[in-house]
Amino acid sequence: MKVHVIGIGLIGGSMVLDIKSLHPDATIYGIDTNESHLAEAITLGVIDKVGTFDDLAEADFVIVSVPVDVALTLMPKVLDAIGDNTIVFEVGSTKIPICEAVANHQRRRNFIATHPIAGTEFSGPSAAIKNLFQGKTNIICEVEKTTFKLQEKALDLFRSLGMRIRYMDPKSHDKHIAYVSHLSHISSFMLGKTVINKEKDEQDIFDMAGSGFESTVRLAKSSPAMWTPIFKQNKKQVVKSLEEYISNLTLFKELLANDDFDAIFNEMQSVNKIKEILNGMKK
Repeated sequence: MKVHVIGIGLIGGSMVLDIKSLHPDATIYGIDTNESHLAEAITLGVIDKVGTFDDLAEADFVIVSVPVDVALTLMPKVLDAIGDNTIVFEVGSTKIPICEAVANHQRRRNFIATHPIAGTEFSGPSAAIKNLFQGKTNIICEVEKTTFKLQEKALDLFRSLGMRIRYMDPKSHDKHIAYVSHLSHISSFMLGKTVINKEKDEQDIFDMAGSGFESTVRLAKSSPAMWTPIFKQNKKQVVKSLEEYISNLTLFKELLANDDFDAIFNEMQSVNKIKEILNGMKK
């Protein structure tokens, strides 16, 4: 098995680590514009060799794990270079733009649009970890546009990595992910900004920050180079989710200003059912 990972970071790196565990004889090739990432990936054992686009014709799998803006121009070049039996998947957090970018490519049937719902706030080759995808959902878009033999090849691999498969059209994916992922990151970044700005005058804020603050602001450590293009590509849905979020924050502020603590209690109690939803997701 020959596997090429383009962009050696958290998702792509973690995926090839698991592939290597399942298929010890597989050869993992890495392609990255960052030379230090390539050297680090080899040292860490994430990849076996540095690859080139000329090698893609012999690849069994090509994993495109780059910022979503880069993927738009990169994917057609990847499809130009692959062989007839190569399956390519791109793992970014927005799906409408990438599906549109390859819609008319002559090798569209060799591509499967995916989004593994897994990750941490870290990036680069050192962020790659084993078993990242166990029990995680992998969203597949437009599976019918991938030739059956190759989609089965990809789906078998995803299942072997422990993923649950969910099929969704790109529009629905981008709408839903704006709420459960993109909005979460914006909230974390802006909470971090609020505290950092205040910390200029009150160092005690950081001295008092506990696990609640740490867990809530964790996503603010994520890469701006990765997230800015995501927000740009999913701008319409992200703006809509922000409007609803800001409306809820404004309501809470008004209730607090008006000493309506019964309403505040009811607001929080109604949201407590999120525990049942999250427990159901874990099961």
